[in-house]
Amino acid sequence: MTAVPVLRAEAAQTLARGAVIPAHPLALTADRRLDERRQRALSRYYLAAGAGGLAVGVHTTQFEIRDPEHGLYEPVLALAAEELQAADAGIVRIAGVAGDTAQAVAEAEVARDLGYDAVLVSPRVAGADNAALLDRARAVGEVLPLVGFYLQTAIGGPVLDRDFWCEFASIPSVVAVKAAPFDRYRTLELVRGVAASGRADEIALYTGNDDSIATDLLSEFHVELPDGPRTLRFVGGLLGQWAVGTRAAVEVLDTAHRAAAGDLEAYHRLGRIGSDLVDLNQAVFDPGNDFHGVIAGVHEMLRQQGLLEGIWCLDPNESLSPGQAEEIARVRGAYPELNDDAFIAEHVEEWLR
Repeated sequence: MTAVPVLRAEAAQTLARGAVIPAHPLALTADRRLDERRQRALSRYYLAAGAGGLAVGVHTTQFEIRDPEHGLYEPVLALAAEELQAADAGIVRIAGVAGDTAQAVAEAEVARDLGYDAVLVSPRVAGADNAALLDRARAVGEVLPLVGFYLQTAIGGPVLDRDFWCEFASIPSVVAVKAAPFDRYRTLELVRGVAASGRADEIALYTGNDDSIATDLLSEFHVELPDGPRTLRFVGGLLGQWAVGTRAAVEVLDTAHRAAAGDLEAYHRLGRIGSDLVDLNQAVFDPGNDFHGVIAGVHEMLRQQGLLEGIWCLDPNESLSPGQAEEIARVRGAYPELNDDAFIAEHVEEWLR
């Protein structure tokens, strides 16, 4: 029998406790080549901001890094791995994997060799049904521990029911699940599926619902486990939204943890800023245009703050929607406590060295 890969003890503690894990963007030059200096600067920003992990090679990093004409998957993971060498041992190193079973396993092997702790498994696989997705996850899970991913249908994710998540969570190497269907019903189905697996105590729940961060972090899910009724919660977030305002996100998560422990003032504070977070996300993620500007929106926020030089994406058709840059400037001004402007201004030159 193949041994089940396990997390480093420090990473396991961080993941279980709950952490801010930004989905790492891709810094490009005007000719759409990797901008190594700014790519490193982004990693340095996230670590300095107090992130508990980094997720690299995920949707926000752009799936196109895997295309042969770019060949950026391993170089991008390697840059982040180098920046993580001097980081605290508790920082969780997560790599995104995609494609069919052979591709996903090969990418997991690259991540393992670069020192990553776990892999986030994209469910976006052409022609794959639920059984095929589960078989693929089992194969990848023989290489590194797994983080499940419920990707919203608007950007190509499949609908995954409670039975799927029960089967997925039953895979011994699954250590966490990211819920990002942008749908309350589907989020509940995921939580109930994890509960039904009998492994809820071994699997950390992370929100990826960028449009309802506060709601997820405040929610209690009353579920039936095999040994009786329990309450489950999201302990952290693995989010594209937290690729901006990361230091503020650390404070948001700390507030959520205090609220969960019974701090009424923290509970009310998170409730008050919940709609502000949604407004911020609406500007950055561009839902009014079917998320056309989602990646470019993250880039634009970072460009306005001086971390990126431009908003270029590997796909030249990916750009901002009309008026989106102005909306991002508006929310920067409206919610300074959520955007890290002063923190970045103080340190950006240091990170760019």
